[in-house]
Amino acid sequence: MNDDYTVLIIEDDFRVAEVNRHYVEKVDGFRVTGIARSAKEAIGLLEKSVPDLILLDFYIPDTDGAGLFHEIRSRYQQADIIAVTAANEAETVRELLRGGVFDLILKPFDDGRFKRTLESYRAYRERLSGRVGLSQEEIDGFTGHRGRSDTDAAGLPKGIDPITLNEINRLFREEAIGGITAAELSRQIGTSRSTARRYLEYLVSEGLLTTKSIYGTVGRPERQYLPK
Repeated sequence: MNDDYTVLIIEDDFRVAEVNRHYVEKVDGFRVTGIARSAKEAIGLLEKSVPDLILLDFYIPDTDGAGLFHEIRSRYQQADIIAVTAANEAETVRELLRGGVFDLILKPFDDGRFKRTLESYRAYRERLSGRVGLSQEEIDGFTGHRGRSDTDAAGLPKGIDPITLNEINRLFREEAIGGITAAELSRQIGTSRSTARRYLEYLVSEGLLTTKSIYGTVGRPERQYLPK
């Protein structure tokens, strides 16, 4: 597709880079245009073409991560950055957030977490496309601000993220799920079972799902969630 969001992966470990490429290209609307294993190679690729999105490992062998991050941020401001790194020191996290990363994913990560980040980025770009101005509520939706209300900018209860909720709704709508348990959903979207159950129960409370008990060979019956 010509309108895919282009992605540059900066990662010195070729195996990790290929895993990241695989994860990116599993998500609709994204296309990897290059992989760089060093700062020099990354800058060379950026001088030829600036992508929509950069997946940046903070640890690069021929420079310190902060130096490369700030060079990209200052020279190629049109590119968004998602840091994909094992660097979890508080000061490093603060520096990346202060520098304007779209998201920060700590290694090791799972497919579900990676997918949700890309889908969140896609939703962010689509919602900004062609817009001249934004309301406070729309800005709050981008920044994750919740204020003091019991509901977020989209009218959702605390703990219910609109991106994750949309993904669950999409699973029921596009994949025509007949029924699913919290355990099965947690594996699908890469969350804990309790988090998956919270979203499913919210959809039940909204009248979008119904439930029934299913019985296995041992143990207590399990709650299955079905579309109405």
